[in-house]
Amino acid sequence: MRRLTVLRSPVGAASAVLLTVLLALAILAPVLWGDRAAAIDTDALQQGPSADHLLGTDQLGRDIFFRVLVATRLTIGLALLATVIGVVTGLVLGSVPSVLPRWAARIVISGVNIAVAFPGLLLALFFAVIFGTGTIGAVLAIAFAITPSFARLTQTLTASVSGRDFIAAARVCGVGRFRLLTRHVLPNIAEPLVINATLAAGSALTAFAGLSFLGIGVQAPSYDWGRLLGEGLNRIYISPAPALGPAIAVVLAGLAFNLFGEAAAAGHRQRSHRATAVPATTSSAPDDGGLLTVRNLHVSFPGGITPVRGVSFTVHNGEMIGVVGESGSGKSLTALAVSRLVEHPGTVTADALEFGGKPLDRTPDRELGTRLAMVFQDPTTSFNPTKRIGRQLSEVSEVHQGLGRVAAARKAVDRLGAVRIPEPERRAKQYPHEFSGGMRQRAMIAMGLMGEPQLVIADEPTTALDVTVQREVLKLLATIREDRSAAVLLISHDITVVAQTCDRVLVMYAGRIVEELPTDELFTAARHPYTTALLKAVPDLDTDRGAPLAVIPGRPPEPGEIGRGCPFAPRCPLADDQCRTEEPELTDFGPDHRVACWKSETELAGVR
Repeated sequence: MRRLTVLRSPVGAASAVLLTVLLALAILAPVLWGDRAAAIDTDALQQGPSADHLLGTDQLGRDIFFRVLVATRLTIGLALLATVIGVVTGLVLGSVPSVLPRWAARIVISGVNIAVAFPGLLLALFFAVIFGTGTIGAVLAIAFAITPSFARLTQTLTASVSGRDFIAAARVCGVGRFRLLTRHVLPNIAEPLVINATLAAGSALTAFAGLSFLGIGVQAPSYDWGRLLGEGLNRIYISPAPALGPAIAVVLAGLAFNLFGEAAAAGHRQRSHRATAVPATTSSAPDDGGLLTVRNLHVSFPGGITPVRGVSFTVHNGEMIGVVGESGSGKSLTALAVSRLVEHPGTVTADALEFGGKPLDRTPDRELGTRLAMVFQDPTTSFNPTKRIGRQLSEVSEVHQGLGRVAAARKAVDRLGAVRIPEPERRAKQYPHEFSGGMRQRAMIAMGLMGEPQLVIADEPTTALDVTVQREVLKLLATIREDRSAAVLLISHDITVVAQTCDRVLVMYAGRIVEELPTDELFTAARHPYTTALLKAVPDLDTDRGAPLAVIPGRPPEPGEIGRGCPFAPRCPLADDQCRTEEPELTDFGPDHRVACWKSETELAGVR
């Protein structure tokens, strides 16, 4: 039914009817009226319109009306042929940079950018001179004039999809570049490409008619609408009908293609809207022997930008740890680093980065894909919108566990049921846009359960969900932890959510951990000024409703703005000269409690 959306608008329906008529004429006209169009009548040379000849006759007495009808096949056929060649060539040039080496991709992209700078008609005339006069030359000229703009469009659409989470997940599965392009990228940009190809067909038709009108397109004895228009123009002041007939045909056909493409584009925009209405300074380290061990983790990007700076922590079996902090504090990037999802040009370094006692960079994809589950922040971009939910879940078991297609599909249905999705067999056959936000998030958790995860990393899994669904998702994570003895690393900007569900909390600011403590001590023993400011910013039943809500003054520094001293010093009420010139290390403050601050316990206790 989605494909019939274009027919629901008056413009779409009218253009579809007109296209159907044109295609029917292209098929049937030469068969029905080919003989009458070719019949020469020396007694009726260059006559005007009459009952016998609706558009008059040409210099050989042939009926122009029937010639216009018969010319539909050649005109439409050549326009579609030029469009297919141009679209395919543009598709190759636009998508191939993603599978080529970097230097070769730059050459292709630069060539496309140069070609796009020239007007399409100028390119068509240029190629027409190169390929020569005639049908083949005109087809190639129009095709290669279409190619640059279509290649640029493909590049743009490919880039918009390549950053989605489901593409990153496919890379983790070990999917090759070519398969990634053909199975995951191109299917997701196919609809806008088809729509633009329809628009390109209308432009190709009018451009081809123009070349034939100028005498460098179709040559005698063949004829198309452009050639008939050129012949009729010579006598337009005596009898305009021979020129108006093919001119009207060109205009109507061009409008049919363009209006159909515009209607399809409008329908696509409406569906899209509904579907979316994806070695540094050594610090004090925790005890060894955990499931996930992170020591002095850094994530850097070109230009000297280091959003994650010296993060160290350990996650033990069956433990639930919360990571909190404002946006930009490095929480999600830390999760991506320990999941091996930081892409080039990002660089991940660490003194130790181990999962299950093995260095993470040496852990096979198959093992990592079954023992570590990643629940992304936005399941809308994490799922491939062109594949059914069940199929996407079953791919995990097919790739990482070697299950057959049928067995993997059964397991996908079982896992959807395990996360309390009703009617899992029916839901497995649906697409992501048919799921609600909470159901998509549960389906994302079910995907993680397709393996036997020992660690679940949940990156803000309750974002944009109502409080009832948030509670269900958090309860589901807790159930997974209890039933499977799996560890959970919960990333959230909501410190109260972490306090209610986790065993320990890591507070991050400006790419570093500034405090670590048990959650049962969070509201009584938190000492870092940033942690206490976060707690004060959360209203509770005892908050004075007549007073303004507490806020943290200023804003977090950008990764490239971090200078000397404590990054929180510009916003801290206790900051002094030492805070502004020296950055504190994360040091033991008590049992299972670490704080990165220069202030004494007495001073920090006073800030509460």
